Amino acid sequence: MTTDTSVNPTPIHLAIVGGGPTCTYVLERLAALVHARGTSVPLEIVVYDLSGEFGPGQVHSPDQTRTSYLNRVVGQVAFAADESVVDAGPLLPADERPTLLDWCRKKFQETGDPRFDLVAEDWPKRYVHGLALKDQFERYIEILQASDGVTVTLRRSEVVDMEERGERFAVLTADGATPYEADYVLMLTGHSSNRPELDPHQAAWASFASEHGKHLIPNAYPLERSLDPARTGPGTTVACLGMGLTGIDVLLYLTEGRGGTFERDADGQLRYLPSGAEPDSVVAFSRSGLFTFARPYNEKERDIAALEYKGAFLTTAAVSELRRTVGVLNIIGGHEKRQLDFEAHVFPLVHLEMALIYYSALYGPEFRESAVRVLRPAYDKFLADAEAFSGHHEAGAFLLAPLEELAGSVAAQVDEALAGRRTVSGQPVLDSALRAFLTVVYGAERTAELLTHAARPQEFAAAVAAARSPWRHAERAADNVFSWERTISPVPRTGYSGPQEYVETFLDFLDVDIRWASQGNLSNPAKAAADAAWRDLRGVVIDAVDFGGLRASSHRTFLGVYTPHHNRLCQGASVEAMEKVAALIRSGHVDVSVGPEARVDTDERAGRFRVEGRVTGSTKWADVLVDARVHAFDAERDVMPVYPNLLKRGLIRKWANPGVGEADFVPGGLDLTPEFHPVRADGTVEKRITFLGPPSEGVMYHQIGALRPNKDHHVIRDILCWINAFIPQGDPAGTEQQQNERTLA
Repeated sequence: MTTDTSVNPTPIHLAIVGGGPTCTYVLERLAALVHARGTSVPLEIVVYDLSGEFGPGQVHSPDQTRTSYLNRVVGQVAFAADESVVDAGPLLPADERPTLLDWCRKKFQETGDPRFDLVAEDWPKRYVHGLALKDQFERYIEILQASDGVTVTLRRSEVVDMEERGERFAVLTADGATPYEADYVLMLTGHSSNRPELDPHQAAWASFASEHGKHLIPNAYPLERSLDPARTGPGTTVACLGMGLTGIDVLLYLTEGRGGTFERDADGQLRYLPSGAEPDSVVAFSRSGLFTFARPYNEKERDIAALEYKGAFLTTAAVSELRRTVGVLNIIGGHEKRQLDFEAHVFPLVHLEMALIYYSALYGPEFRESAVRVLRPAYDKFLADAEAFSGHHEAGAFLLAPLEELAGSVAAQVDEALAGRRTVSGQPVLDSALRAFLTVVYGAERTAELLTHAARPQEFAAAVAAARSPWRHAERAADNVFSWERTISPVPRTGYSGPQEYVETFLDFLDVDIRWASQGNLSNPAKAAADAAWRDLRGVVIDAVDFGGLRASSHRTFLGVYTPHHNRLCQGASVEAMEKVAALIRSGHVDVSVGPEARVDTDERAGRFRVEGRVTGSTKWADVLVDARVHAFDAERDVMPVYPNLLKRGLIRKWANPGVGEADFVPGGLDLTPEFHPVRADGTVEKRITFLGPPSEGVMYHQIGALRPNKDHHVIRDILCWINAFIPQGDPAGTEQQQNERTLA
């Protein structure tokens, strides 16, 4: 159904289910379109949100704890489309579309409140993002409602179902109010969780907790409600299952959120000062036994277009060539698709690109040019016949061999120069590699001092020997070697005399990781490799995965193995947050001694939860078990009744990756078209409903994220898939200058 608003004065009835950040972006696009026309576009908009937190949503509520950080620097958050978005349509005037940085700077100027005194590279608290979202949401509604024929109604209620009534859908709510009938529905329900009674582990834990007067918290959010002091106060031990961003939120809320504070010692190390209101201990554990790695200082922020990484080998062209040469033909959604095996075909290119980035950061741009040249023959052979290798280990060894040989040769020459056994005079390539290496290890200022001795080899060697790396890099070039295995498993799993030695090793890794993150995502080789390959080139991975791009079994492996690697490598918490976590471990308030592969069970004799460390031998008992893992979306198991109900009605169905000679894989997300419309149970496409965010995970990959400025961000393009159905972008809107000159109410 397409409504011609130029001849039909009847309002277009729109329902938006979910009033959080994405809804804010949606209202911005609608406001810009309505404003640009200069005449009324009849719209009747109803926004539903269970929490009533319109704009921020519950996750970004301005009223939440002050201990939780936004997982993005302030300079990388926007609320509106900008000039970078292709085919965005008309833009609001610049002063009506501030970035989060703009909003904070203005707020600081108005109030002098230091909470808003932020620069682009700072990590804001999540509630600050919520305050800005609330402001922008309200402003976009003002713009919309200033136009004749546009109304916006906010309803604090839970949508539980939709019923087809002719050409419209009746939106049914839990409060039993008269259903609103919408021409178009946009589902923006955001993060959710699965019903605990459908998880055999959670069901058993809940039963045990009920019988013994203990507590299972199946979902950590909102922290203020789930982790109330009556259950998690002094005298209790809390076990936190999950060491990702949610787990870190839990640790900080149970300590700093209870009134504890942090201060720096004379040596600069952070120290935790307890308030006495904390639980006795918080036992943090997960399958990997690792927190997400500290997010590096974003050196690319000064010029994103120039400094974001462009792949040499991990490219969409390479993925297309692999599909042609080794892809397995399958029928996905009625269309032919040549599917790949991520581990065998795509990951070797990720591995290769990471190693190239690592050594290029270590030895400089001249090294990179040579490396790309020597790697090309092996790369071309791999693309031509990736099936010739027995697995990704063999493929990786083949691809990396020329790079490792070149890096080894350069390292040997650099080490000879460092030891005073050779000079680099007249050798520009070696001179460049030496300078790059010294800068990575010691920093630019110290390198300049060291190089004043370069013409006198023995003096130079003595000066280098006396220098120390502030980031704890190995000081011999030969000891700086890229390793995928060490990258994902930086804390050894064996060789400990007991739990305390493991904790000391764990803290030592945190210290190095925090130092490396502080160095930056261009200057530090390891952080540069992770940030560039897994963040800047994420679009290549998305291209490989989306819409059945991987074979069914490989898709399962990708989500179960490589997505956690991705999250740990490039979706980590800030340096500030990780310094606090390290301080909490040192103080004894957070206990990581159970290590990796820890198992949680119930202890009938003790009447408490028991967490056993298989690697470290440590056993801990807890009164409260918090499940701080992020649940994968599953329409059948979701706690929100709307998805199971829509499944029962046949308005949606779950997407399946059909196996070729193997079992199908059903991730849990919805079967959607590239325009985010659901495929109904009968196989037809329902164009009047659009789903964005977690429900699209499965058929698509990595569909969650805050809007970024100057990025041609996919979130805006996704939103336009919905808007274009009822306000086609081809309609005349005037020039951009005319649009921006129109006065807003």
